[in-house]
Amino acid sequence: MNDVPRSFRGNSNAARDIAHHLHPYTNFKKHEETGPLTIVRGRGIYVTDDDGKEYIEGMAGLWSAALGFSNERLATVAYEQMKQLPFYHAFNQRSHEPAINLAEKLKQMAPVEMSKVFFANSGSEANDTVVKMVWYMNNALDRPKKKKIVSRLKGYHGITVASGSLTGLPHNHRSFDLPIQGVVHTLTPHYYRGAKDGETEDQFTTRCAEELEQLIIKEGGADEVAAMICEPVMGAGGVIVPPKGYYEKIQAVCRKYDMLFVADEVICGFGRTGNVWGSQTMNIKPDILTCAKALSASFLPISAVMVNEKVYQALMSESAKIGTWGHGFTYSGHPVAAAVALEAQKIYDEIDLFGHAKRMSPVFTKHIQSFADHPLVGEAMSVGMMGALEIVADKKTKTPFDLVAVGAGNRVYNHAVARGLFIRNMGDRVAICPPLVINEAELADLFGRLRQSFDATLADLKSEGLFKG
Repeated sequence: MNDVPRSFRGNSNAARDIAHHLHPYTNFKKHEETGPLTIVRGRGIYVTDDDGKEYIEGMAGLWSAALGFSNERLATVAYEQMKQLPFYHAFNQRSHEPAINLAEKLKQMAPVEMSKVFFANSGSEANDTVVKMVWYMNNALDRPKKKKIVSRLKGYHGITVASGSLTGLPHNHRSFDLPIQGVVHTLTPHYYRGAKDGETEDQFTTRCAEELEQLIIKEGGADEVAAMICEPVMGAGGVIVPPKGYYEKIQAVCRKYDMLFVADEVICGFGRTGNVWGSQTMNIKPDILTCAKALSASFLPISAVMVNEKVYQALMSESAKIGTWGHGFTYSGHPVAAAVALEAQKIYDEIDLFGHAKRMSPVFTKHIQSFADHPLVGEAMSVGMMGALEIVADKKTKTPFDLVAVGAGNRVYNHAVARGLFIRNMGDRVAICPPLVINEAELADLFGRLRQSFDATLADLKSEGLFKG
């Protein structure tokens, strides 16, 4: 017992958490040894832990809290909806006004004309639903072999069995026996890491499209490959912004092989990239669009899948043929979540949140680019209000540090937490994605703390003889 930290003893939050709570994305052995950081309240862009320490939430929680961490209006709407209709479902042609209103609103906002909106509870569920839609649709069209879906290495689309297969990250596959059959992955459109010596951005994007086409041909061509899914800007893979022209080229390949194009807007949707949708920023014309996270400003779990008329007609005809579209969730379009999401969209409109984010984007970009000459930074990349800094041991050769032996990204993260800032490191790639309500002074504070964290990491590495400079 004497080896247990004092804060973990007795009936403390930390002790009870260790005893009872299984966390996502966690090394359970490490958690037993070091315990949780417990957050107890939020205010604007800040959150506070149970020791009273306040942090700038530089990741908007999980890329999602567009309005920050306090909003009386959304709390009131949730309370009023709970009093009127706390729960109802959408099975068997039942409905309720919050879901109807939100579906109508999303269709009005869509980057291209859409036909119908299906509700789920998370981005993972939304993208899992897409896989089933693609399979169901091609059965309806009497194309039983046309089922394969192309995703990308380093893409992130969720963690359920199907969406986790679409995700192209090793930690989401290893020991889970993923990906499932019928999901294949193509190149990451990361010019900094993926380009060959002397290759221009245009040549790189052409090669991405050519390798996509070769993969499609290898997997059976138009007879077997049904769809491709992409985040407009890759999030958990490292905030990777594809070069100009990339999406035009790969969409042309998809059209050539009669494939649906799916835009995963779970992170990019609702102002994050400087437009309402990442599809608008990146010139994507999706057949299916998924969204979540900022749909409700993350005040309650809800996600949506929007489909165009071509997809809907196939779903409709097959459901008529076999008697039902046998898919859905108890909480699909939950009335409280839908009411809160609709109110969040009203607030976005009233305070011109998307306009504010667009105005802050150049300020954000300037701060990101100010790190380009830091000795540890190999690439400084951003679009809209999301960005990343890649840590390298040698800027000229792009040589990385050893992730395990050095853990430079973890060092930056730990220094940031010590300075009251939450960021996220994906290996040695550090992401920043603050609430969209952040103002210019708060951005300066955030990046000031981040620079201190990079400088402290640099000092550590130099003192340990791990960085020559």
